[in-house]
Amino acid sequence: MHMLKKITVNQLQLGMHLKEFCGSWMDHPFWRTGFVLTDPTDLDLILKSTIKEVWIDVSLGDDVPEGQAAMCEEALIPAEQVQKLELPVVPHLLRDTTPVSAAQEIERAARICQESKAAVVSMFEEVRMGNAVDVGGARQLVEDISDSVSRNPGALISLARLKTADQYTYMHSVAVCAMMVALAKMLGLDEAQTRLCGMAGLLHDLGKVAMPIEVLNKPGKLSDTEFTIIRTHPAEGFRMLKFNADINPAVIDVVLHHHERIDGNGYPDRLRGDQISLYAKMSAVCDVYDAITSNRPYKVGWDPAESLRRMAEWAKGHFDPTVFQAFVKSMGIYPVGSLVRLNTGRIGVVTEQSAGSLTTPIVKVFFSTKSNMRITPYMLNLSLPGSAEKIFQREDPDKWKFPDLNEMWSGLSSPG
Repeated sequence: MHMLKKITVNQLQLGMHLKEFCGSWMDHPFWRTGFVLTDPTDLDLILKSTIKEVWIDVSLGDDVPEGQAAMCEEALIPAEQVQKLELPVVPHLLRDTTPVSAAQEIERAARICQESKAAVVSMFEEVRMGNAVDVGGARQLVEDISDSVSRNPGALISLARLKTADQYTYMHSVAVCAMMVALAKMLGLDEAQTRLCGMAGLLHDLGKVAMPIEVLNKPGKLSDTEFTIIRTHPAEGFRMLKFNADINPAVIDVVLHHHERIDGNGYPDRLRGDQISLYAKMSAVCDVYDAITSNRPYKVGWDPAESLRRMAEWAKGHFDPTVFQAFVKSMGIYPVGSLVRLNTGRIGVVTEQSAGSLTTPIVKVFFSTKSNMRITPYMLNLSLPGSAEKIFQREDPDKWKFPDLNEMWSGLSSPG
């Protein structure tokens, strides 16, 4: 039986098996957990980090010295029980989830995006080499993404959209994780369910590590044979995770069924309607939205508002209507980054959703169509009482080709 103990980092010694860090994964220098400490440099790095406590597995490595107590005797429980409980990596009271504006969250979100991409690359690489998914590291990653979404949903979700085509698979996992968390909150799911949704989003495309790289990154339309290969990625992901007792079955279900459609025309099992789980219905919406708004090797991403409009047209056969409506509420009719024309003839970009309504976001106005010139940018909250200005229509970014559009709404010169 695996036995875990929670100890302070000062009790850590070489030869101990480090099961999990207690704290944000960005606060320590390791992506992987679950290894025996053998390198003094690793021990030194942990002691210099802000991590104060860790879990060790005394059945796989050294125990604390005789006469030295663990932090509490209750911590000495079977590993299987710990996994079932899914102990929070950071106590909720110590986590920062206080709502802030998009401007306040954007830099923090950019750091999380950057670090998340590196973590997902490492995680996928470990799986490619035949190792099991590091659930401890993945759970910590989900917590940090979830906390950013709690502080401001638009910041990280929007930044994750600004991925380059070659990093699509990795950042897509981060983006879908964040959107799944936001959608779970909108649907009123509890914290444990929300965490599962985030984990499902993070791992949903794991099977793509088994896809030939030349097919995955092909800069043109896939042939029928290549498309048949790509369509095997849910089953490949399922094969990789199905015997992993650390992964919740609901997460594995999303890995297998995120390409199912309500009308039964999805894959791999052609499930219909309520044969598809709630989490898989959610992942179908988040997966498609990020796919069509992102730059891919074969096409430029669509404008966020235009993407929602097209998804609404597909919704009848493709998506669960209740889930899709909740998704639109979580994103806004004009998501962050949407280019819009006001009734005054001025053009702006949506920087944040307002508390008012789905159609009255906060817009950074920067162009006059009457004079066909840039104007000094200013912020406009369309939800304020008495606001005479309103959105007249969506605008096509391809038509205007503003080179600094993303910088305009994010305030960052090189986000993501």
